[in-house]
Amino acid sequence: MPIIRSGYKAKGLFKSGHFSTIYSAKLRPIPRVAQVRKRLELTDGDFVDIDWSYHDSKRAKSNKVAILLHGLEGDAQRVYMQGQAKALVEDGWDVAAMNHRGCSGEENRLYLSYNSGRTQDLSELVDHILTQEQYSKVALIGFSMGGNLLLKYLGEPREITHKIVAGIAISAPIDLPSSLDFLMKKRNKPYTLVFLKDLRNKYKRKMKLFPGVMTKEKLSQIKTLLDFDNIYTAPAHGFKSAAEYYQKSSALQFLPNIKTPVLILSAANDSFLAPTCYPFDVAKHHKNIYLEVPNTGGHVGFHVTNTEYYSELRVLDFLNSIQ
Repeated sequence: MPIIRSGYKAKGLFKSGHFSTIYSAKLRPIPRVAQVRKRLELTDGDFVDIDWSYHDSKRAKSNKVAILLHGLEGDAQRVYMQGQAKALVEDGWDVAAMNHRGCSGEENRLYLSYNSGRTQDLSELVDHILTQEQYSKVALIGFSMGGNLLLKYLGEPREITHKIVAGIAISAPIDLPSSLDFLMKKRNKPYTLVFLKDLRNKYKRKMKLFPGVMTKEKLSQIKTLLDFDNIYTAPAHGFKSAAEYYQKSSALQFLPNIKTPVLILSAANDSFLAPTCYPFDVAKHHKNIYLEVPNTGGHVGFHVTNTEYYSELRVLDFLNSIQ
């Protein structure tokens, strides 16, 4: 499809990618949307918690549901998840906001947890919704890491039901090795320090559950995001190294196989994303991939007003255009 000419233009301080990123994550007033938590028991004995929102106060089901996927060390209560859920509910959608394993406030049961490419949990949630919830339309919407995850899911060799009508990836690092290199740059140090603190704290909590394989000595060796993935993520999920994990989990290689309409929305001034995360060549020759790259927006930013974000409106526009 042709590259979409974006209608988004940030104003004032929001022209700065860093300001847009930080404000939208930490300073934006949290949109309030009612949530009902339900636990999905997984086939491997673990669980994920799903925070459901419904399109009316009576919690009557819509005929369409959007699955929301948060980013690294996020959860369904993050401001971008709440904002998107609110916009969808007001547009007639039910919402299933998935907390990745260990992200709902309760540690998951197994040594493994979640990562940027582990699509099994999303697959089980989709199967559950299709067989137990009886929706006729399903949309997948992912932010940052969650965007990479849903694109990989749609491009993997599996049968995708016609009930999945669209996928939308916002600020997705679809080339993980290059994005890690970008994230490790000096300008991004404030972000990496926050991620690293959260991941180290999670490692500490899981040490109590798995003292044989998770040790204080290994924890002391985790000084960067790459260290964390080499010491925990890769071995916990069956990879030889972080490098193998990044290579096999990057959604970029799966894009050509996608048969579902997909919107990729990423700002040109997103300091998390390498040039390879903007798949212009793929989108130009792919009938199902729509790529929109506004000049501004930062990482999961796209501020218009505190109650209105371009990305949230764009999701609705895209869903309405393909229904």
